[in-house]
Amino acid sequence: MPDLTVKIAGVEFKNPVIAASGTFGFGREYGQLYPLSELGGISCKGTTLHKRSGNPPPRVTETPAGMLNAVGLQNPGVEHFIQEDLPWLSQQGTRIIANLAGSAVEDYCAAAEKLNDTPIDMVELNISCPNVKEGGVQFGVTAQGVEGITKAVRKVCGKPLMVKLSPNVTDISEMALAAESAGADAVSLINTLTGMRIDIRTRRPIIRNNTGGLSGPAVLPVAVRMVWQTAQKVKIPVVGLGGISTAEDAVEMLLAGASAIQVGTAIFTDPYAPLKIRDGLAAFMEETGVKSLSELVGGVRPW
Repeated sequence: MPDLTVKIAGVEFKNPVIAASGTFGFGREYGQLYPLSELGGISCKGTTLHKRSGNPPPRVTETPAGMLNAVGLQNPGVEHFIQEDLPWLSQQGTRIIANLAGSAVEDYCAAAEKLNDTPIDMVELNISCPNVKEGGVQFGVTAQGVEGITKAVRKVCGKPLMVKLSPNVTDISEMALAAESAGADAVSLINTLTGMRIDIRTRRPIIRNNTGGLSGPAVLPVAVRMVWQTAQKVKIPVVGLGGISTAEDAVEMLLAGASAIQVGTAIFTDPYAPLKIRDGLAAFMEETGVKSLSELVGGVRPW
């Protein structure tokens, strides 16, 4: 059998397929369908220092080849995650990544500190969040903002730190370099693209928030391009996500330079998608004589 193991920031994953944050909750619902130990890892629901109710509905809508969402980081808060969800999660036999979000640097840091003495394996920093102290500008849309939030969290975070990058920027590789220079152990990309749909009868946006994050198969070519650009610039591992729904998509992302992949929106239409992608990846490797995942990573041959 091909070797599907991969090491990211010193953490070994049994396979490169990770459930993406925001699409898998804290795993309990999917754990009723199959053992979560089948997955390489789980990036948990975006978690903030305090409980958040999220945005008012409607906050999800389908789009051609994808979906828009503006859930607004609804979550029970980091203390609830540590006390109620983590004890169960830590018994599931898979790598646990805590996805952290916030609206001020202090919130990120306080939440990260609380996770230091827990059994999570890694922190994923969601920087596609509005910085209320800077007038609502997202942390992740300038190199200075990326560097600042990463550096602050790095000082207090005792776990491997992965920064999740926003695609809504001029050059995502510059953001990755900023994260790397500030001490990130890895980067994951892409988060959702900002999009909008309008109900032509009411003339109102379908999403109450007016705009939302676009995900699903429609964003795959953008994600592959951004992973390829980023992997050429940074020395730290890149985790690729955005529109992956088949094993072929996963191979594309690996060839572009991703060391591992995350599967998100595809899970909504097929909860077994991560397992099918894992099995399909193994079958592709066997068919093409690839013995180790490392033989695929960054293997694209540009014209």
